[in-house]
Amino acid sequence: MNNFSNQNIKHIFFDLDHTLWDFDTNSLLAFEEIFKKYFPHIEIQHFIKFYVPINKALWKLYQEDKISHQELRFQRLKQSFEKINYKISDDEIEFVANLYIDLLSTKTNLFENTFAVLDYLSDKYTLNIITNGFSVTQEKKLKNAKLHNYFKTVTNSEMAGVKKPNGIIFEYALSLAKANKQQALMIGDCIEADVMGAKNVGMEAIWFNPNQESCPANILQITNLIELKNIL
Repeated sequence: MNNFSNQNIKHIFFDLDHTLWDFDTNSLLAFEEIFKKYFPHIEIQHFIKFYVPINKALWKLYQEDKISHQELRFQRLKQSFEKINYKISDDEIEFVANLYIDLLSTKTNLFENTFAVLDYLSDKYTLNIITNGFSVTQEKKLKNAKLHNYFKTVTNSEMAGVKKPNGIIFEYALSLAKANKQQALMIGDCIEADVMGAKNVGMEAIWFNPNQESCPANILQITNLIELKNIL
């Protein structure tokens, strides 16, 4: 059983992608814009079917420091085009990779009830972000989606020098926010990176699980952000 108590919580740290900012929807919109102009003969859903799991697997390798930022951006496209048997040069992949990143940060779809929950929580807690995403891109996402004013601090892996679940990024974020770990809560979509990463440094954590995957008994989960109003 999870014995979570909100009694001492003063600082809340959110993940950004897949937790507040709807990465999958925004990613699809960015690709649709690119494919309509440059690859109109490719069926976008056929490409996305392969891109989503490839991107997820490569992000895991990136979090584990097994591949670089540049390898992640290049390989997720190269492998996806290979899966649909489309011949494309490395230069073209680099062009698409850069255009995708530029377009992605302009998309503003958020998970259901994001603003309602942030309005509610910001009256009671100090709100912060901890993200493994890239600095410039994440800043653009926050501003374009009108989220930036809710958060006192934004910690990314480039600033901290490590990625979640490494405890150093959580310690860095706590220091930046001037927060005590016993008074801090992490909310994110990844059990390993967000939940266990936070718990391993002594923070409380809640798993955002909108796909309703199987949840370990000792982890507190929500499937819609609005549930936070009943917990906090």
